[in-house]
Amino acid sequence: MAYAVPAGAGLFDTAATLLKAGTAAVTGGETEVDLGAVRECDSSLLACVLAWRRAAAAHGAALTLKNAPRNLDRIARLYGVEDLALN
Repeated sequence: MAYAVPAGAGLFDTAATLLKAGTAAVTGGETEVDLGAVRECDSSLLACVLAWRRAAAAHGAALTLKNAPRNLDRIARLYGVEDLALN
C-alpha cells in the first residue's frame, strides 16, 4: 500500500504538514508515495519529495512515486533535479 498524499496538498502553505506526514510514512517502511490527489503544486512539493527520498535511502530503501503531477516534472527540470526527484 502506498502513502497517499492528501487532496489539495503540494503548496507552500501545506508543505510542513505534508513533509512530516510523508517522512513518517517513509521512515515507517512505506516505499511508495501516491501523488494522484495533488491538483496543483509548487517547489515545496519537490522539496518534500527530495526529503522523502533521503529518508528512504537512510533506511536502506528506494522510494517510488505514483501519479506525479505534470507540473512537478516541470519544476524538477527547472531546478535540474529530475533524476534525483522523479526517477
